[in-house]
Order: sequence, then structure tokens, then C-alpha cells
Amino acid sequence: MPDAQHTGVEGGVGLTALMVATARAIETHRSDALASDAYAEHFVRAAGASAAWPVRPAEVPDGDANPLWGRLGRYFGLRTRVLDDFLIRSAQEGARQVVLLGAGLDTRAFRLDWPPGQVIYEIDRDGVLEFKRYVLDGLAAIPMATRRPIAVDLRGDWAQSLVSTGFDLTVPTAWLAEGLLLYLPPAAERRLIDTVNRLSADGSTLAFEVKLGTESPEVRDSPVYVATRQQIGVDLLALFDGEPRPDSVGDLRGRGWSTAIHTPFDFARRHGRGPRPEPNDALASNRWVFANKGSR
Repeated sequence: MPDAQHTGVEGGVGLTALMVATARAIETHRSDALASDAYAEHFVRAAGASAAWPVRPAEVPDGDANPLWGRLGRYFGLRTRVLDDFLIRSAQEGARQVVLLGAGLDTRAFRLDWPPGQVIYEIDRDGVLEFKRYVLDGLAAIPMATRRPIAVDLRGDWAQSLVSTGFDLTVPTAWLAEGLLLYLPPAAERRLIDTVNRLSADGSTLAFEVKLGTESPEVRDSPVYVATRQQIGVDLLALFDGEPRPDSVGDLRGRGWSTAIHTPFDFARRHGRGPRPEPNDALASNRWVFANKGSR
């Protein structure tokens, strides 16, 4: 096991990568799983902070009634499935390269059925990617597409690193910012959207997650946030950037992108499983945005 101080996922936002991996592990072992990630539980077990967390539904206290591993976990499972579908659809329609922004412990390069010639770029901090490499190498995992990890902080200038690693400015790209923008300062989000637009050929796609407005005190005291703090010591509200968010959807539309905005509940209804609305809901302000640039 790597030294806890060097895993890159033992604290702060890095710990949320383990939280999502745990949710994916649990989802994988559900009888009605929306997504499957055979690697997720190995990340959870390899990090000291998460080694005792559940990785199967039977290990979750109170099962689906558990606000963290039941409701929020199912949300992450649904999000995984929806974004899996988005990326594969984009690839099949001509996006020959994929960029995972804040890739975390994403294993889509290994577990999805990519078209021949697909290239997957994974951008995240060095410590996260090193921990990921350690676990996947130990499993002798083989990617299903060309995989190019890039160790760089997304709050800085990451475009040069991407291009120097082989990114092709002339080829349509599928961009994914899964659970990323919530943690970025507004200025960094604006730079990211600007950079994605600048590097995107016509036919490119982008998916990302946002929260609308400021949540009420009642929502901030909801079981999801409370359980996450109490069960795994992750204070999501403290990690979310509290400044007013930029209008990234409006920005993209102004640059010629078409956009569609959905609630998670739209897809829960579509798939027949996943979280449904409830009073003072921590998920009610979440929106999943899908954008296309130019002609497809």
C-alpha cells in the first residue's frame, strides 16, 4: 500500500475521489446496477482513509436508507451511467479524443468499449494520478483505448500540457468535467470554459455538473450533507466554492454551442431507478449540462 501522505487522495477534494469510487463499487454489486466499475473497490481498499468503507450493498448500514451510501451513492451511480453514455455516444459520432478534466479515479479508459483509435486524456494532480497508477498497475489493468495521463493543476494553465501530449486541435473532442466545477473558484471555471472552447474543433461535445444558486439552511442541514460529514469526515459544503458562480451555460451559448440542461431526476425517471426528489433536497439544485459545438 502506498504511504498515506503520498496517495494524493487522503484529504480535501482528493478524498471525494474515494467517496465516488466507493459509490461506484457499491453500484457495481447491485442487482440492478446502472454502471459497472470493477476497479473502484480496489482504489477504496488501497487508501488508508477509505480502507474500512463499504464496497458492497450488504456492507452499507441501513442499506438504501443510508443518506450517504444509499441516496448519494445511487446518485453517483446514475451520474456515472449517464456520462458513460454521453462519452460513448460522442465517440461513436466522431469525437476521436476524450479529455477527462479532473479525472480523479475515473476508469473509463479501461472499462468502456471504445471505438478503434480512441485517445483518452486524463488531467488531474500528480498525487491522484500516481495513486491511480499504483493501483491499476497492481491489477495489470489494460486500457481499451490509448490513455494519456497528464499531471497538472486545472486551476492553472493546463492547455499547453494537453497539446504537448498529443492533443489534436483539428479533431472533435468529448470533454467531461464530472463533479469538478463545484470545487473550482469562479475565475478558474471561466478559464476552463474559455480553454475548452478555444481547443475544441466543430463537432466537439462537453458535459459538466453545476449547482444553481445558494442552498438554504434547511438544505445545508439535510441528511446527505450531515451523513457525509459524520460517516467519512467529508464536509462537502466546506469544499464547494462559495463565490457566485459564472454563467457557463450562457457563455457557451454565446460562443456558438448548443446546450441542454437536465436534473438528475430526469434520468432517474428515464432509467427507472436512482434518487427521486425529497423535501430540503441536497440534490435539487444539481444540474447536468450537455453542450455541442457547431455542426455534428
